[in-house]
Amino acid sequence: MSASSDLPPDMSTAPPTATSPEEPHGWQTPLGQYLLTREQAWFDRTVPDLFGFYALQIGLPQQPLLTQSRIPHRWTLAFDSPAKVRADPHALPLPDDVIDLIAMPHALEFTDDPHQLLREAHRVLRPEGRLLIVGINPYSLFGLCQRFNKDRQPPWNGRFLSAYRVKDWLTLLGFDIVGGGFDAYAPPFARANWLARCNRLEKAGDRWWPIAGGIYFLHAVKKVVGMRVITPVWQRNARRKNWAAAHKTPQGQEKRF
Repeated sequence: MSASSDLPPDMSTAPPTATSPEEPHGWQTPLGQYLLTREQAWFDRTVPDLFGFYALQIGLPQQPLLTQSRIPHRWTLAFDSPAKVRADPHALPLPDDVIDLIAMPHALEFTDDPHQLLREAHRVLRPEGRLLIVGINPYSLFGLCQRFNKDRQPPWNGRFLSAYRVKDWLTLLGFDIVGGGFDAYAPPFARANWLARCNRLEKAGDRWWPIAGGIYFLHAVKKVVGMRVITPVWQRNARRKNWAAAHKTPQGQEKRF
């Protein structure tokens, strides 16, 4: 499937306008692969139950996380290749209310304006559209490691945001949080064999110290205030008669409540 053949009318493959900080080599380390594996497992469990026509992944184009989605048209979007759509995620080339599912893996950590990124996601999502966010938990060993890590490659050069702060932003925009959680409880070791030895910590951490997971997931739904449906006149007349009959009292008697 080509990048532009199935795009909505106002969507085009624009040239990159800046260099994305999400350089792939930082994620190709054993620790980066460990995080991506845990994230892919969560997406594989979540997206099969989400339906629609258009899905968009903003960030990490080298790791398509929506492979198990049943939505037929899926794209990755970032400033540079290998994204199928190269565009500015702060000004999406899309009309309002057109996308059914947006995934943001670590997108909020690599932008100087996360509020605008979320506003754009809210704008292009359909009512009841889904937003899936992944971020590194600053109140974990990964957040502590960032303070002492001299290697300023992804993900350590990002701005880690807490799940509670992102939840507040989503609520103010009109999203409902319907799911999520924490994951990646192994310490941020650089060697693959040490990470493998800590596999038992995944189940134990989820039970005993869930908020200390290295990454968090948020599943949000765009809510729109509904309008009052104006029913036909004959329905309103019938409803009025039924209401009057139910509250009618014999003459001379007072109906008490």
